[in-house]
Amino acid sequence: MYQALYRKWRPKTFSDVVGQEHVTETLQRQVAEGRLSHAYLFTGTRGTGKTTCAKILAKAVNCEHPENGNPCNKCQSCLGIESGGFLDVMELDAASNNGVDHVRALRDEAIYSPAQVKKRVYIIDEVHMLSIAAFNALLKILEEPPEHLMFILATTEKHKVIPTILSRCQIYDFNRITIRDMVSHLAYVAKQEGITADPAALAVIASKADGAMRDALSIFDQVAASSRGNITYQSAIDNLNVLDHAYYRRLVEAFLAGDVPSSLKIYKEVRDKGFDSQFFINGLALYLRDLMLACNAATLPLLEVPDETRAEMADTASRCKPEFLYRAMDLCNDADLNFRQASNKQFLIELTLIKLCQSAGPSPKGDTGEGQ
Repeated sequence: MYQALYRKWRPKTFSDVVGQEHVTETLQRQVAEGRLSHAYLFTGTRGTGKTTCAKILAKAVNCEHPENGNPCNKCQSCLGIESGGFLDVMELDAASNNGVDHVRALRDEAIYSPAQVKKRVYIIDEVHMLSIAAFNALLKILEEPPEHLMFILATTEKHKVIPTILSRCQIYDFNRITIRDMVSHLAYVAKQEGITADPAALAVIASKADGAMRDALSIFDQVAASSRGNITYQSAIDNLNVLDHAYYRRLVEAFLAGDVPSSLKIYKEVRDKGFDSQFFINGLALYLRDLMLACNAATLPLLEVPDETRAEMADTASRCKPEFLYRAMDLCNDADLNFRQASNKQFLIELTLIKLCQSAGPSPKGDTGEGQ
């Protein structure tokens, strides 16, 4: 039976986790040295590995044969926790178990020693969803926990967790995973799965995932299926409905030349491909933002794109005055803000493109009727 790649490649040890070394190395060292806290709070955006690390930690503290702080994933404890068969290690969703009665029931159960493992572990996901009464009920057991008990709380919104809970936890912030790290991991998965993948295509997938490794694997799975195991740049942008940056590059060339007719023709090409006008103008704004970063050697490394694309953008940016890029981003932002209220949305975008040509070029080339 086929297993989704995000499940198949879910990390089993701290060493497998991508892009969170500042967290995983500390946790691994704590397990190896036996210097464990009774309560942890993992915070960060979705898909960055919070609940995965929580489950690895639960296995590591209960593993019968730990390997330098990592779970062996072979003993009865590891296998039972991994399968969800051990009731001494429970994963709860606070979004659906957020009442005080739920937490009181958990608290009453938690005082009993574990039956199958060394430590009873409760993983509470989206803990910020608990009610104030539920937080206060949880606080009572966090203040004086039994030796056999560990809580691992996970949240995407740390600011919603009450300070008295925060003060009793070791807090670990999970970073958004960089495109470079995601591309590297996706390339490894592709090799293991016998899938050929263009690095530029993997960069598109990683960008679409927006810092979440789980999303990147799900998107990769989708594109691999539609591409029949041969992921090219074109198949990736077609499948994910991503507008090729070549359109934006051509637009900037038209702006720099003051070529209004060409800019309007390119916009028509984009519309003919079925792309929404607001999606288009927002994409152009992001491309201009990236060009601004590419203008300066100090900010060039901030571009999370393949090296070849970075060099290409640096070349384009070298021909753009910073003042034009600032003005261009402002015009695109205004178009986005006015889009919903505009009675003629196509006209709004076309007017924005004309203003961009006038901002960059010495003078518009002809009028809007030329060459159309």
